[in-house]
Amino acid sequence: MYDCVFPSRTARFGTALIPEGLLRLKTSAMAADYRPVDPECDCLVCKNYSRAHLHAKITKEPHAASLLTYHNIRFQMRLCQDMHKAIIAHEFVPFVQDFIRRQFPNRDVPIWVREALQWAMIDV
Repeated sequence: MYDCVFPSRTARFGTALIPEGLLRLKTSAMAADYRPVDPECDCLVCKNYSRAHLHAKITKEPHAASLLTYHNIRFQMRLCQDMHKAIIAHEFVPFVQDFIRRQFPNRDVPIWVREALQWAMIDV
């Protein structure tokens, strides 16, 4: 989904956008995970906060949703930049295929995604 409220709405629910899909920071597994939200991300949230830190904040402090919104917007900006580079390099189809592989490593790609990509002649 790519709309104007997705980064902030997702953040309010304690979820971060990462290349591998959705990272739910409210889950108990995040309490002892001291890695950045997304090790590939260059945003100030990923540079300064661990998953565990945000896990502790997200259930108690509204400020945590602002931090996740910042990260989620940066994720979408990087995604757009990467798509642009792939289009310019005539490598958009492999880019999309790689993106889908990372988002759905178990190959459980939703039917609607498969059908949409078929219309664009991209096989996943």
